[in-house]
Amino acid sequence: MPSLLEAIIASFIPSNSDIGSLFWAKRLLVALIVFGGFWLLAQAVCSVINRWGSKVTAFTKTDLDDRIVQRVTPSISLLLTFLGIYYAFRTLPLHEKIFRLLSGGLYVSIVVIVCILIYRVLHETLLWYAERQQDGENGTFSRQMAPMVEKITMLFIIGGALMAVLKHFNYDILSLVTALGIGSLAIGMAAKDTLAHVISGFTLMIDRPFRIGDRIQLASGQIGDVQDIGLRSTKIKTLDNQLLIIPNSDLCNTILTNQAFPDNRIKGRINVGVSYGSNAEQVKALLVQLALEVEDVLQEPAPEAFFVSFGESALNMALFFWVEEYAILFATTDKINSKILGRFREQGIEIPFPIRTVTLKHEQGTQTPQ
Repeated sequence: MPSLLEAIIASFIPSNSDIGSLFWAKRLLVALIVFGGFWLLAQAVCSVINRWGSKVTAFTKTDLDDRIVQRVTPSISLLLTFLGIYYAFRTLPLHEKIFRLLSGGLYVSIVVIVCILIYRVLHETLLWYAERQQDGENGTFSRQMAPMVEKITMLFIIGGALMAVLKHFNYDILSLVTALGIGSLAIGMAAKDTLAHVISGFTLMIDRPFRIGDRIQLASGQIGDVQDIGLRSTKIKTLDNQLLIIPNSDLCNTILTNQAFPDNRIKGRINVGVSYGSNAEQVKALLVQLALEVEDVLQEPAPEAFFVSFGESALNMALFFWVEEYAILFATTDKINSKILGRFREQGIEIPFPIRTVTLKHEQGTQTPQ
C-alpha cells in the first residue's frame, strides 16, 4: 500500500525534467512575445511612415525630407526587427559562451544597420546639395566637396561603430586610441609631403580657384580642362588630349589663369601688320567689320581694333573680340584670320615681309680689292 500511495502522489508532482521543460517553455514564450512586439512595432512604424510621411513632408518646400524618408524606412524596419531578436535572445537561459556569441553577433548587426541608416541620410543630403549646386542655386556644399565630405564622414561613422563594438566586448578603448594617436603621429612625420598635398586639396575645394570643367592656364603655359580634384592631386586634360596629374600643393603655390571665371566668355586677340602706305583708320574699320561677319563673335561687347605700334617694316594692328565659350576661341580665330587674309588681298592691303635696310660705309683711304 505505501508504495502505491507514493506512486499516486508522485504522479501529481512534476519531476526535475518536467520542471526544466516548463521553464524553457516559459522562456521561449517570453522571447516570442518580445520578438513579436518588436516585429509589430516595426510594421506599425513603417505603416505610419508610408501613410503619413508624405503628408507631413508635403508642408516643407524642399524634397529632401521626402527622399530621406523613402531611403530610411526599410532600414528602420530592419533595425526594429533585429532589436527584437536581440532582446528576445537575452531572455533565454543559454550557455554563457553561446549567449555571448549570439548576443555579440546580433549587436554587431544592429551597429551595422545603424551605420547604414546614418549613411543613407548623409548620402541623400549630399546628393540634394549637389543637385542644387548643379542647378545654379546657392548650396552649402559645392559639387566638388560633396564626395570629400561623404568620405570623411564615413571614416568617422566607421570609427564610431568600431569603438562601440569594442566597448561592447569590454576592450580598452583608451589604450587603442592612444596607440592610434602615436601611430598617426609617426605616419604623419613619415608622410608629410602627402599630408601637404591632402591639406592643399582641402584648400582648393574650399577656396575654389577653379572647378571641375573649368579651363585653366598654368604658369608654364599649358592649357587644359580640370577633370578631377582629388585628395592628393588634380587631373587636367590638355587640349591635345593628354592628362596632367599635378600635386595639389604645387597648384596652391603657383599662379594660374582660370579662363572660365567669372563666366565662359573669353576675349580673343589677333595681331596683324600692314604696310606703311596703308590707311590705318580704314584698316581698323575693316578688321572690326570682318570680325562681326563671323557668327561666333559676340555683338556685345563689340569687337575693337587698335593701331598698336610702329614696327620695323609694318604698322602693327590688334583686333580684340569676344566669344561665348572659350572652347571655340581657336576655331573663331581661324575664321577671322582667313577672312582678313582674303579681304586684304581683295582690297590691296599689303601684309609686308620683314624688311631690313643695310648701309655699308667705306672708310677713307681704304682701297677696294681688284
